[in-house]
Amino acid sequence: MPHTGEVARGGKRRRVLLVSTNYAPEQAGIGPYATQIAEHWAGPDGLGDGPAEVHVLAGMPHYPAWRTAPEYRGVWRTEEVRAGVRVHRRRHTVPPRQSALRRALYEGSILAHGLLAPPRMGRPDAIVAQLPSLAGGVIGARLARRYGVPYVPVVQDLMGAAAAQSGIRGGDRAAAAAAAVEAHVVRSATLVGVIHETFVAKVTAMGVPRERVRLVPNWSHVARPTRPREETRARLGWAPGRTVVLHSGNMGLKQGLEVLVEAARQAADVSVVLMGDGNQRERLRALGAGLPNLHFLPPAEEADFPDVLAAADVLAVTQRASVLDMSVPSKLTSYFAAGRPVVASVAPRGGTAEEVRRSGAGVLVPPEDPGALLAAVRKLAESPDDAAELGANGPAYVDAHLSRDAGLARITALLNEALEGSRA
Repeated sequence: MPHTGEVARGGKRRRVLLVSTNYAPEQAGIGPYATQIAEHWAGPDGLGDGPAEVHVLAGMPHYPAWRTAPEYRGVWRTEEVRAGVRVHRRRHTVPPRQSALRRALYEGSILAHGLLAPPRMGRPDAIVAQLPSLAGGVIGARLARRYGVPYVPVVQDLMGAAAAQSGIRGGDRAAAAAAAVEAHVVRSATLVGVIHETFVAKVTAMGVPRERVRLVPNWSHVARPTRPREETRARLGWAPGRTVVLHSGNMGLKQGLEVLVEAARQAADVSVVLMGDGNQRERLRALGAGLPNLHFLPPAEEADFPDVLAAADVLAVTQRASVLDMSVPSKLTSYFAAGRPVVASVAPRGGTAEEVRRSGAGVLVPPEDPGALLAAVRKLAESPDDAAELGANGPAYVDAHLSRDAGLARITALLNEALEGSRA
């Protein structure tokens, strides 16, 4: 048996490169998952045989605000160690507003800098990449080919579908280009991980044999609430008996948050809270100007986040009506852990609707329909026992299906399978 830090590869630690544009200190979206994966592999258990040497090629922290974090502004390249993981950051453009051209420049700058200045490290044993971004997928595939090692992309979302349904100018052309690049990236993989069943057909349609696709669902990456709800509500200024609907996370085009602004306009007795950041925040604020029951909050601190979610009466997840069969928003796993009922204003097909149905932790209403959303909110407010039952189903679902240990074990098994296959 090798001692801690040693593995079968000649007694040396395995070396893994994770390519993920988003990484800590980002607290929303893909960043927390990439961070927990890398830190797990670098930790005592590693890949099952002691700590691995883990490197991450990342961008500058910018999500969901779509502004480079102040401490990284003006930095071209930097290398830092976080929780035993060596993080190599490369500068890229950060578009404050979305368009097909701006997104292309964003991806192009990530690709160019990543290829011109790859991480300075020894030969890795395997390379894993989080999709999106497209650039990260291409970088991962090219470096894996250069080193002759297994390449494993993990599909969190597909940019081709997202671009087509984004509503941004030039979205159709961007979708076609993105889909072509994605197909190339996944076809070159040793194995492909997907976070939801809805992606299996999409990936196989790109030419990946079904036997090379593995399901690796995300997990709930936040802690459970710890403070009494009344205490947190009082601190936030939410009056007792006042129904509070909270949306947390990215405020982008895809979310279609106009439905919540209009819900606030139609229901003065309901408080609507939009917590987070994103390129649509100021537009939404202008759209709801003068509404005393519409409130905007900055992203909560990591330690406070679960308690703020739990203090709301209803947690909202929304998408534009044109968004079909898309990925499961990362916020949903956090919502389930908070123990509050979810109202999902989304299309009836796709990952989000399926997860809400499967969990039994919320109700579905048609997208972009503020009246239907408000009717669901009022029904929950008038039936506290039903609301409590839905809320309780969330943590139970997390414990059964979305625990961190189970999620990390699945993705570690995926990497180990790719490593074992390369040695066969």
